[in-house]
Amino acid sequence: MSDLLDDDEPGNAPEFTVSELSGAVKRSIEGAFSHVRVRGEIGRLSRPRSGHVYLDLKDDRSVLASVIWKGVSARLATQPEEGMEVIATGRMTTFPGQSKYQLVIEDIRPAGMGALMAMLEKRKQALTAEGLFSEERKQALPFLPEVIGVVTSPSGAVIRDILHRLRDRFPRKVLIWPVAVQGQNCAPEVARAIRGFNALPAGRLPRPDLLIVARGGGSLEDLWGFNEEIVVRAAAESAIPLISAVGHETDTTLIDYAADRRAPTPTAAAEMAVPVRLDLLNWVGDQGARLTYATTQAVRLRRQRLGDLARGLPRPEALVEAARQRLDWLGSGLDPALRALTQKRRMQYETQAARLAPALERGVSKRRVELGRAEAGLSPARLSYGLWQRRDGLGKLAARMSPQRLADRTARDRQRFDDLSARFVRTAEQGVAARKDRLESLDRLRQTLGYTETLKRGYAVVRTGDGVVTRKADAEGHARLDIEFSDGKLGVLAETGPAKAKTRSAKEAPDQGSLF
Repeated sequence: MSDLLDDDEPGNAPEFTVSELSGAVKRSIEGAFSHVRVRGEIGRLSRPRSGHVYLDLKDDRSVLASVIWKGVSARLATQPEEGMEVIATGRMTTFPGQSKYQLVIEDIRPAGMGALMAMLEKRKQALTAEGLFSEERKQALPFLPEVIGVVTSPSGAVIRDILHRLRDRFPRKVLIWPVAVQGQNCAPEVARAIRGFNALPAGRLPRPDLLIVARGGGSLEDLWGFNEEIVVRAAAESAIPLISAVGHETDTTLIDYAADRRAPTPTAAAEMAVPVRLDLLNWVGDQGARLTYATTQAVRLRRQRLGDLARGLPRPEALVEAARQRLDWLGSGLDPALRALTQKRRMQYETQAARLAPALERGVSKRRVELGRAEAGLSPARLSYGLWQRRDGLGKLAARMSPQRLADRTARDRQRFDDLSARFVRTAEQGVAARKDRLESLDRLRQTLGYTETLKRGYAVVRTGDGVVTRKADAEGHARLDIEFSDGKLGVLAETGPAKAKTRSAKEAPDQGSLF
């Protein structure tokens, strides 16, 4: 019984509630570790919809739970990624709901250059796997853009270098989108500028034909904004061709891989954007000279070819001889044919007239005989009636067969014959005139193609007793040469002294050849 009473009596140790003990631990930890810097590797990174970032800092033996509140996460220069080694600055606290302690991170930075390069390489591999750096996505730069958009700081030397180089090479319109080129605002502003240029509608402000993202040189940390994923994706999605000119020639950022072209310096980007105006003018002048020379050469070759083909044509006299002979033959037979046709038509008319008169006489005689026979066999009354009837019919027939009507018909036929004769004469004259014009045209063509027209242009024909000579070797074996000019012929005697020439008229020197 006494033992039971001893166990129920309280001891000297104070009693705490759970909340009191948790609060005491919290105050103790926060007081001792109100500001700490911890180096470790990020593991188990999560970003819930609240905007806070939960992660673990670990080394080879321990794990430290950490949290970055939403407002702090938005201001970080470097966003944490799983597997990155960092140095986190913050304060230690506890989370009574789960009886655990954690680090509230206020700033986080990569733990040295090696960590940054490792993170950069990891990000590069991930973006490469998505195809953002593929050559098939890249666009060709316009040869001569009308408007160039530049994304850079408006107060640095970069924009002055770009504008100066554009003025020297080929002045163009330039739109500047001012951005921060380093720090935590760099990446979002550059991405907004690229997307903003692409989203410009057609209006008073022209949409650029080419974009240049430029920045001067700096350390890896200074250029880190151009390694951010948001900038790389904006550059890869740009419908406007983009030149990356970030840093110096030895600096490389991820935007260089996503851009359509990379320039080692901002000045080099301006040189890639436009050609040299003087070079273009010289090139155009050179092309014009080449075109003129080519045209002249083509005309000369075609003129020479035309001359060669003309030498193979037959003589103009041979072309018109048959036509001329046929025309002479037709012309010589035209007048006799007209006379013979006129005589034939006149004879036919006279024959018809001669056949018509006896036929009329025979008809009248026949009717008269028949009337006499009928009169003998009829009574006086019937005879008188019949005679009157026959006389009336005979009068009508005589009226129809009157000489006047025959004369009128003959006159009409003669007029028709005269009209036909006149039409035939006009047709014949027109045919002769047409053939005469054709003959004159062929004769002019003969004169144009003849060698005499060539002589008038400053050429001459050299002949010997064997015919026309065209080479010096053929002329050296002859003691006498005949040279024909456009205004006459000249005989030349070959002697040991100066050559003596005697002019002969064109009638004395026989035409032994032609120029062709």
